[in-house]
Amino acid sequence: MQVDQIVDKVVQEIMKRSESSKEEVKVKAPVNKACGLTEFVGTTIGDTIGLVIANVDPALHEKMNIDKKYRSIGIIGARTGAGPQILAADEAVKATNTEIIAIELARDTKGGAGHGCLIIFGAEEVSDVRRAVEVVLKELERTFGDVYANDAGHLELQYTARASYAIEKAFNAPLGKAFGLIVGAPAAIGVIMADTAVKTASVEVLAYSSPASGTSFSNEVIIAITGDSGAVRQAVIAAREIGLRLINTMAAPAESLTVPYI
Repeated sequence: MQVDQIVDKVVQEIMKRSESSKEEVKVKAPVNKACGLTEFVGTTIGDTIGLVIANVDPALHEKMNIDKKYRSIGIIGARTGAGPQILAADEAVKATNTEIIAIELARDTKGGAGHGCLIIFGAEEVSDVRRAVEVVLKELERTFGDVYANDAGHLELQYTARASYAIEKAFNAPLGKAFGLIVGAPAAIGVIMADTAVKTASVEVLAYSSPASGTSFSNEVIIAITGDSGAVRQAVIAAREIGLRLINTMAAPAESLTVPYI
C-alpha cells in the first residue's frame, strides 16, 4: 500500500470516529443524578433543577408572601433560559391543580447574554406541586427546540395557541389567547427581530424589554406578542428567520438545542 493511501485511510477513520462522537453528544440525555433527598425531583436541559417542599416553614412562608392555603411549593431553577421554563410552567399549570406564586429572572446564563430563572408553584398538596415540576422538566425538551445558540449569542422563540396563568404572570398576557415570545441576543439583533415580527402580521405588542429596561441588564431585546393564533405564529417565524441570518454572520451557524417545534 502506498503512503498516500495509508494517509487517506487514517484520515477517513478519524473523520468517521469524529462523526460518531458528534452523534453521541447530540442524542445524549442530560445526566439526572439522584441525590437521595425527598425534595429532589430531577434535572434536565438548561441546567434546570426541579424541587419540592412539602411543608414550608411558617416564618419563610410569610416572608415569601405565599397564600396560607398553599403549604406545599414546587421550585424550578435554571441557569440557562427563562422563556422555555415559563412556557413549560404554563403547560404544568394547565395540567395540575397548582398556582404560579412567583417568576423571577436572574442575570445568569452561565456567563452568556441572557437570563436564568426561578419559578415557584403553590398547592395545598405536595403531590400537586411535584406533578407540576415533573411536567416542566418533561416539557423543556420541547420548549428548548426553538432556542438557537452560537458563540456570538442566542435567539429564543416561543409560541402557544392558548396562554395560561404562567404566561399571564410573567408577561401580563390575556388568558386563552395565542402568545409569542421573541428574544434576540446580542440586543441589536433583537431589535431587528422585534420590528420584523410586528411588520409581518397583525399582532398586539404586550411588552418590549431591553438591556436597561425590563431585563436583568442582560444583552438582549425581548418582545412579547398576542393576537390571532395564525398571526402570532407567522410573526414568530419571521423573526426567527431574520434572527438566524443575522447571528450566523457573527459566528458558526446557530443550531436548535433540541428539535424545533414552531
